Amino acid sequence: MAMTPRDTLEFLRARRSLRRYRPEPVPQRYVEQLLEAATWAPSAHNRQPWRFAISQETGTKRRLAREMGALLRRDLTADGVASAVIEADVQRSYQRISGAPLLIVLCVSMRDMDVYTDEERRAHERTMAQQSVAMAGQNMLLMASSLGLGACWVCAPLFCQGLVRTVLDLPDDWQPQGMITLGYATEQRQRGREPWETRVLWR
Repeated sequence: MAMTPRDTLEFLRARRSLRRYRPEPVPQRYVEQLLEAATWAPSAHNRQPWRFAISQETGTKRRLAREMGALLRRDLTADGVASAVIEADVQRSYQRISGAPLLIVLCVSMRDMDVYTDEERRAHERTMAQQSVAMAGQNMLLMASSLGLGACWVCAPLFCQGLVRTVLDLPDDWQPQGMITLGYATEQRQRGREPWETRVLWR
């Protein structure tokens, strides 16, 4: 039976970004369902420019967390942030990445997108591809919620694309955009939203 509009809205309201997980792995059938959900997102020209790198290996997750943390430390130091704040941020980042049973790094590939001679249209084409990847990520987050999994979108790979590509040995045309951490959540969170009326113009 199809969900009613009220059911759909309540499901969307119930989704939360959850960052702490139990250690047990995410079942393979769930991983495949997450990927299947992602592939049914809208995409520019229907080119499906998303690419997904899956990491469940402890060693890989720890290396990624360690190297991303080192870069974070360098950047925050250059920004003049207090050392105690930096170390707290680095440690929190390390725990969130290395402690997640499943990481899915979402990448964009321009391989199948249109090619233009001017920079303005090339930039728009990149943006369209990135929007497509973001919508695939939203599908994943909603599927994770329906499977009883906790999940959180992490923007950090966008700031260290080369590092992520190297650690995960990604193809050259895979440009990391974000990462979703997943697992069985050990936390519950309540977050509100600003009323939609505050974000709308009627014209």
